[in-house]
Amino acid sequence: MRKSLTIVDLRVSDVRFPTSEFLDGSDAMNPDPDYSAAYVVLETREGATGHGLTFTIGRGNELCVAAIEAFKPFVLGRRLDDIIANMGGFWRELAGESQLRWVGPEKGVIHLGLAAVINAIWDLWAKAEGKPVWKLVADLSPGEFVSLIDFRHIHDALTPAEALEILRRQAPGKAAREARLLAEGYPAYTTSVGWLGYEDEKLRRLCRQYLAEGWESFKIKVGRDLDEDIRRCALIREEIGPARRFMIDANQVWEVDQAIEWTNALAEFRPWWIEEPLSPDDILGHARVAKAVRPTRVATGEHAHNRVMFKQFLQADGMDVVQVDVCRLGGLNEALAVLLLAAKFGKPVCPHAGGVGLCELVQHVSMIDFIAVSGAWDEAMTEHAGHLHEHFVDPITMERGRYRAPLSPGFSSEMKADSVAHYTFRPDKAGQSA
Repeated sequence: MRKSLTIVDLRVSDVRFPTSEFLDGSDAMNPDPDYSAAYVVLETREGATGHGLTFTIGRGNELCVAAIEAFKPFVLGRRLDDIIANMGGFWRELAGESQLRWVGPEKGVIHLGLAAVINAIWDLWAKAEGKPVWKLVADLSPGEFVSLIDFRHIHDALTPAEALEILRRQAPGKAAREARLLAEGYPAYTTSVGWLGYEDEKLRRLCRQYLAEGWESFKIKVGRDLDEDIRRCALIREEIGPARRFMIDANQVWEVDQAIEWTNALAEFRPWWIEEPLSPDDILGHARVAKAVRPTRVATGEHAHNRVMFKQFLQADGMDVVQVDVCRLGGLNEALAVLLLAAKFGKPVCPHAGGVGLCELVQHVSMIDFIAVSGAWDEAMTEHAGHLHEHFVDPITMERGRYRAPLSPGFSSEMKADSVAHYTFRPDKAGQSA
C-alpha cells in the first residue's frame, strides 16, 4: 500500500550538453543547438523523490529554471495523496495561478516550467505506486482518466462525455494491446540520420547503420537550400530504398507559398510528411499548406503552446500528424487532453522527442495512446534521437526500431547525479553557452 508522502523541497538544475560541437540536432532554424534541460527534483519527508524536466537548446535555459522555482511555494508542504485525489484540479491550480498566468497564460517559459513540475509529480506518483507511468495511466478507469483533463476552452471540439466514450470504447481491448506492446515494442522513427549539418558520407553511414539495426522509418532536415534538399533526399531514398517510410522536417523556416512550392518540389521522393513547414503559430497557414501538398501529410505540434492550439489546428484541418511534446505543453495532464483530441479527429499521434530526456518521457505518452486512447499504431510512431540517453537512470531501450516498454517505476525522467553535477551550467566555464 502506498505510504503518504509530503513534498518538502524542490531543487532545480540548469543542465546543458555541448551537442553543437558535432552538429547533433542541427536544422534550418537551429544551426548550433546545445541540448539542455531545466531539471527538477521533488524531495519528500519520507525520502522518495520525483524527477521532471523541460527541454531547451542552450541559452535561455536559465529562464526555465527561474520559472520552475516560481512554482515552489505552491508545491512545498503538499501531500502526494491529496494531489492524486484531485490531480486535474492540482494541474488547473498551477496552470491558472492568478499572478503567474499573466506571463503566459498557458504558454511560453512559465508553461515550460509547469511541465517540469507536473512531470516530476507524475514520476513521484508512479514510483509510489510501483509502476511505470504508462502502466499507471493505462490502468486508470475511463472516469479517472477524464478527471485528469482540463476541458476549459476545448468543449466545442471535445466534451468530457465524448472523452469518456472514446476511452470506454477502447477499454475492453486494453489488456490485449498491453500484451502486444510488451511483446513487440512500440514503433519508432529515427531523426539521427539526417541533421542538416551532417556531411554526405555521414548520412550514408548512418542510414546503413540504422538499416542494419532494423529501422524502417527515417526523417531528415530540409529548408536551407532547395537544390541541396533535392540532392540529399535522393541520397536518403537511394540508401533506404523505395518502400520504407521517409519524412522531411523544415523546422518553421518557410512562408506559406514557399512551403507549398518546396514541399511539392520534394514530392518525387514520396515524403510521408512535411514537418513544421511554417511558424508554429500559423494555424490557417498550415491549413492552406495541408490542402495544397496532400497526399504528403503535414505534421506539427512540437511548438504548440497548449491544448487550445491543437484544437484549432484539428478544427482547421491543418494538422495530419499530431506531434505532441510533453515538455512544451503543461506536462502529462495536458498531453492526455491532446491524445483525446487526436482520437476524436482521427489523427495519428507521433510525439516530438528530438531532445535530451524527451525520448524517455514520450515513450510513455505513445504507449498510453495505444493502450487506452487510440487503440492503433498503424500510422503512429514515436520519434527517436540517439543522443544523451546514457545520462538517465532508466534510459530508453530500442530493439529493431521499436521502443521496449519501460518496466521500472516512474516516468524514466531521473538523471544520473554525476551527469547533473558534471553538466550543470557555469557561465565562467569555457566552452559553455553564455
